[in-house]
This record gives sequence, structure tokens and C-alpha cells, in this order.
Amino acid sequence: MTLVTNPLQRGFDVSEFEQRTERAQAIMHAMKLDAMLFTTEPNVRYFTGFHTQFWHSPTRPWFLVVPANGKPIAIIPEIGASGMVQTWVDNIITWPSPRPEDDGISLVASTLNSLKCVHGRVGATLGIESHLRMPVNNFMELTRLVKKEIVDVSLAVHELRQVKSPAEIAKTREICRITNIGFQNIPEYAKTGMTEREICKQFRIDMLQAGADECPYIIAGSGPDGYDSIIMGPTDRTIEDGDVLIIDTGAVRDGYFSDFDRNWAFGHASEQTKAAYRATYEATTAGFEAARPGNTTTDIYNAMWKVLEANGALGNDVGRLGHGLGMELTERPSNTATDNTVLKPGMVMTLEPGMVYAPGKSMVHEENIVITENGAEWLSQRAEPELLIIQ
Repeated sequence: MTLVTNPLQRGFDVSEFEQRTERAQAIMHAMKLDAMLFTTEPNVRYFTGFHTQFWHSPTRPWFLVVPANGKPIAIIPEIGASGMVQTWVDNIITWPSPRPEDDGISLVASTLNSLKCVHGRVGATLGIESHLRMPVNNFMELTRLVKKEIVDVSLAVHELRQVKSPAEIAKTREICRITNIGFQNIPEYAKTGMTEREICKQFRIDMLQAGADECPYIIAGSGPDGYDSIIMGPTDRTIEDGDVLIIDTGAVRDGYFSDFDRNWAFGHASEQTKAAYRATYEATTAGFEAARPGNTTTDIYNAMWKVLEANGALGNDVGRLGHGLGMELTERPSNTATDNTVLKPGMVMTLEPGMVYAPGKSMVHEENIVITENGAEWLSQRAEPELLIIQ
């Protein structure tokens, strides 16, 4: 494997895509598949390196066939051919999309039918935490035209992408570094009288100036000596003396996400709120210590929840205490009481202990880590152990 020693290097060496394809083909052999069909941006990019903002347009479908042997086959709109030809893929089939009467479906069917039929099965992401990104009617037509059974491979593909290469980890480490710069700047300008939206706007600017390509996920919440739900912010609520503010962000560089948060109090905070912050910080420590190869995501969950419960947690309404991270803001697995995914070196995770510590008041803390042969390693620069108070 060729290692990326310079995290600023864009893209990957061809060997990266060769190894990803070989791993997928080993899965196909085990699952008795003749090919896998991919239709979503992360999966197409994972196997090809095709990286474009054009996926934001819902008009055109994109397809990638990874056969049981050989290189991937791209079946894409003509408008994308000049971009795909710059990747390692050399079999590129196009059509003049948009063409509603047959938007690539016959070409996909023809390609799948042309492959050697050993098992008569094609895998597609039909199940958990996946989607097809194509009209249901088109998929139904595809199943009619393809002379092979189409079966779900979503879990297998999640597992394939869970273990990151050194090059992927280097990219995640770099965007975490950039995100930390944005967070470290906040106490220099955030003050009472500003709104959540104003603070988050400057936060986004700082991350972009530090090297982020985009900051598509910035949420915030605030309130007197605490906050409740944070998923609807930032809002135009004005920060006042005694407020607590949380900002949670997912920034992106070269197609890889960071995802962590920070908390601040303005002027002062109650001992109860300070204690809740310490509890989530200590829970993160416990989760970090449990994040070792051979342990499970449930071991991480139990280690963190034990600390939160001992510190008076009334509950947790998030549903999990962290998750996988990579080309998408949230990836499988999840740190829950029942997930039980075995941890392997190369898995990039978030530790996200959260607790309701009083009626209508929550405290959430999040960091990013990578599992190594010897345990976990911080990717985000860890937050302060005490709640930071901005005067």
C-alpha cells in the first residue's frame, strides 16, 4: 500500500482503488455474487475517485458496476465523462441524460447481463442505512431486465468501508485539525449580544480560511445555564449572560468529514452545569479507553453510559453515544447498547456521550478517534476538561 505522508495531497494513488476493489471482490466471492451495483455518491467515489459537486443535482442518475473480476465499469451521463476519464476507470459507458424514457436503465441491465454468470446474483445497497438514489419505477424495471437476482449487500459494503486506509485516516486527521482551529477561535469573538447564527457564520468562515472545502453541517443550541435540543439551530436567538452554547460541526476536506462539538458558558455557569460537562468529559475518557481492537461498539457505549449514569444522567434522547465517520458525516456502526460491532484497527469513530442532567437541559460532548493496533488515538484535539467560560 502506498501511504499518504502529506495530508494535503488530494485524492489517492491508484493502488488505493485497486485494493478497495479487490476487497469488494473477495466479499463477492464469499457471498456468491457476479457483481455489485452502486448508485450513490460515496460508494461511486469510494471505488473510482470520481469527486464532483454535480451530485447535488437530482436530475441525473449515476451507476457503477464492480464485477467479480476486473475493474469497475462506469455507466454515467455524458456530462460526467470528462471527469470520470480522469480516474483509474477506463470502461465508461454514457448516454445523453436526462432521458426519462430510459435514463441509463437499459445500459445498466445490458452491462450486468453481459458479465459471466457464475452465481446469477448481483448485489445492491438495499438495506440498513442505505438508499438507491434512483426512481423506484426505474429499479423495478431494472429487476425485470436483469437476468440475475438482485440481493442486498448494504451491511457488507458498510463493513468494507468501516476500516480506513492510512491515506483515509490522514485526510480525516487533517480536517479535524482544521476544525479545531475554528473552535479555538470562537472565544476570541463570541460574546453576549451576538446570535447563534452570527457566531456560527464566523465559525464557518474561519474553517474555510483554515483549509476546509465546505462546512455543510453546523448546528447549535443555547439557553439559560443549559440547552435542550440542538438539531434545529443555529437560530437568531441572542446569547445572554449565563447562557450555555453548544456548536456541533461536520466540516469536509477532500471528501472526508470531521464531526465533533464544543461547549461554552457566557459569564458564569451553575455548579450543576459544570458537573454535567465534567461527566461527559469523563465519559469520553472511558469510551476512549474501551475503544480497543476486539472490544465492541457496545463496550464503548457501556463504558460511557456507566459514567453518565453515575453522575445523575436522567436519560439520553440521541439514541446512541457516537458512530462511524469518514466519507459521510455519520457512518455505521453506532455506539449503542445492542450494536455489538467488533472494533478493528483503522475504524474511525466518534465518541459522543450525552446526558439529560436536569429537565429540559442536556450536555453533549463529542470527539473523533481512530482505532489502532494498540488502542485508540485522538484525531480531534481534545476539549478542555472544564467548561470554558467566556467573559
